[in-house]
Amino acid sequence: MKTVRKKVLGLPEYRPRAAAFWPEYPATTKATPIEKQILETDSNMALLSNLPGLAQQARDSLGRSAQAKTNAKMNPNEPTEGSPTAQTSARLFADALERQLVLPLSEDPAEESCRVRVQDRGQFLSRQERWEELSREMRGADNRKVATHCGMPHADLLSVGARTDVVLAAEQAIADGFSPNLEGIEALESVLSEFPDDYAIAAVVAQAHMDIGWSWRGTDWTHEIPERNQKLFEAHFSRAQEILESFKKTSQVSPLLAGARCSLVVAHPQPALQIGDAYERLIDLNPVNVAPMRTLGNLLLPRWFGSYDALELEARRTAGRGQNTWGNGGYAWVYLDALRVDQGAARALDVDFFLDGLRDILYLQPDQHIANLLAAYTGITMSPARTPIEAPDVVREVRAAIHGLFDNILRDNLKELHPLLWAEADLGPNPGVFLPPRSALLRKGHDAARNAIAANFVSELRSGFTLDFGRGGLNLIPES
Repeated sequence: MKTVRKKVLGLPEYRPRAAAFWPEYPATTKATPIEKQILETDSNMALLSNLPGLAQQARDSLGRSAQAKTNAKMNPNEPTEGSPTAQTSARLFADALERQLVLPLSEDPAEESCRVRVQDRGQFLSRQERWEELSREMRGADNRKVATHCGMPHADLLSVGARTDVVLAAEQAIADGFSPNLEGIEALESVLSEFPDDYAIAAVVAQAHMDIGWSWRGTDWTHEIPERNQKLFEAHFSRAQEILESFKKTSQVSPLLAGARCSLVVAHPQPALQIGDAYERLIDLNPVNVAPMRTLGNLLLPRWFGSYDALELEARRTAGRGQNTWGNGGYAWVYLDALRVDQGAARALDVDFFLDGLRDILYLQPDQHIANLLAAYTGITMSPARTPIEAPDVVREVRAAIHGLFDNILRDNLKELHPLLWAEADLGPNPGVFLPPRSALLRKGHDAARNAIAANFVSELRSGFTLDFGRGGLNLIPES
């Protein structure tokens, strides 16, 4: 007799790439037995937890206003922000920039459009309840190690798409201070019960549990996490481990399962002792895929499960094993996100080794996705203007050195603009759950990129040069 299961499609539709959630989402407090034991939901207190952030934004805004007034008194001849003179000057510069900065725009670059297409395919098949077809495509891509040009495995993207509806619905509810409706994860569990020996389906369900577990945990330091959130994090990861345990041998040859099992390490009683070895196996299965390297560096930060010494050690080990693929680039990939979210990582960094790694990446992977990614990283993320005011001198020096590579990337590597990568850099490491629509992100990335490039070449632009980016790289054309 055919198994009857709840439809995963019983969820409102949303835009997965922009994470723009539907306003009608029911903020229910339905919970499974394990969550009923753990949760004592207090919605009002959860929502009030957002007030400190709003208050800080208000204080920052008032502080900027007060500083502007002070500057106006001290420098009466200089145009203040918002004054007619300043607005006129800004318009003139914007008009000149429009004429003098020629940079081809690619709104749908090959790498990004491929990722979106494959992820949407996974979402479509899950919504249509075509699980056998989804599994077949995932296992085929996994066995052949099919990946995008920049190394993102298709099997991983299909899995992300297949669980997106369920995971993002839960993420939104948790962000709003409610316990998520569990019909989605229960529907995935019923699919797994129908295909108990299918490792692709098992990976989708296990990763959905881990994604929801991370939503409960959040990004705070371990001692800052509420006890109930920590217990829910552990409960979801425990279920994921139970699901994957049946496929332990398969994970030795399957990058998809190896990645899923690797994600389980963070719930180990002593994760710091397991993370390095687990990610080493995963990276070596597919050294072209840089996502595990970046994740490894982030997880080895003290706020997670490691230390700065462990971060430095694993970055060097990764660079040594990946010489044939990335040169010294493995060192840079491991540190890339760690430096973005934690000032302290700069103290352990070998700056020259890191810069050599970035140059090796650009040389060995001459792709515009990589060029835009690293240009946005060096030009915006590591910009002195983004350096926290309380940062010590060593952090300022490291970030300034990395920012110094921005000019070289613009002159030697950048040939077209991929605005979504610049928008990601401009949003910073904590963009929140609710992102703007894709069209707004494209505009944001376009403006952020052009502003950063203009700031780097401000003297040339004021001298009348035209910056012409093209297939041959940057061409500086003097005013005729």
